Amino acid sequence: MIQTYRRNPDFLTILGGVLLAALLAAGTAHAVEIAADAAGGAQEEAEALDLASVDATALVQRADAIRFPRESFETFITVTNYSDGDAGDVREYKVMSRGNENTIVLTESPASERGQALLMRGRDLWIFMPTVSQPVRLSLSQRLTGQVANGDLARANFAGDYTAELAGTEMVDGEKAWVLDLTAAGRGVTYAKVRYWVAVADDRPLKAEFYAVSGRLLKTSRYENFQELAGRLRPTRLMLEDALKEGDYSVLEYTTMEVKDLPERMFTQQYLRRL
Repeated sequence: MIQTYRRNPDFLTILGGVLLAALLAAGTAHAVEIAADAAGGAQEEAEALDLASVDATALVQRADAIRFPRESFETFITVTNYSDGDAGDVREYKVMSRGNENTIVLTESPASERGQALLMRGRDLWIFMPTVSQPVRLSLSQRLTGQVANGDLARANFAGDYTAELAGTEMVDGEKAWVLDLTAAGRGVTYAKVRYWVAVADDRPLKAEFYAVSGRLLKTSRYENFQELAGRLRPTRLMLEDALKEGDYSVLEYTTMEVKDLPERMFTQQYLRRL
């Protein structure tokens, strides 16, 4: 029977068409595969060129300027601490900063701690307490309240404290972001390393992970609720979450912020003793 089909011209025509179609399909699939590989390679090359053209330090500086004004400013911060997901104590602070190098953090509440003040000059930090005659030296990494370290309020100068390296791009909540690896530029900074996500579209800080010298993840943060403050769009809510204990986190809410002339003489131990 097979010999009969082979002698049939129609059979040969059909068989030839089938073979031709198969060859064309295989060729098309291969061509599609080649095109896809080429497109992927072109995209990777384009992304590599984009990364090479980005100044990581300047990017961190622009994100810093969104978080806080470059000029002297004053802001009020409410900190709510959560444990196992339940709200705990609430604290209020008044922060006065001059050029992100000199900062005063005044405790407004609770009433039992009212009058306490942190003074930061450069990376040197002291605490003044009404019940203690002399200021006490502190570290920026020491815990202030909940998940908030002293440096989280007293010093917010990523560009000045870290060397930045661009690690690539990732999506954060549906938004494309630059990924930056920040390494402490010297001793005495708040965290040894930071992984930082900054929006590609407009340099907004989106997320950060803070690490110890050992490489252990300490906490994560998210910059949220962008609103107009001190003349531009800024994050008014910062969530700091303990990386080791789920459900423990602190929420910082910036209720007001304004650019304000703050003279250099304010940021001295002599001035704070009069407060």
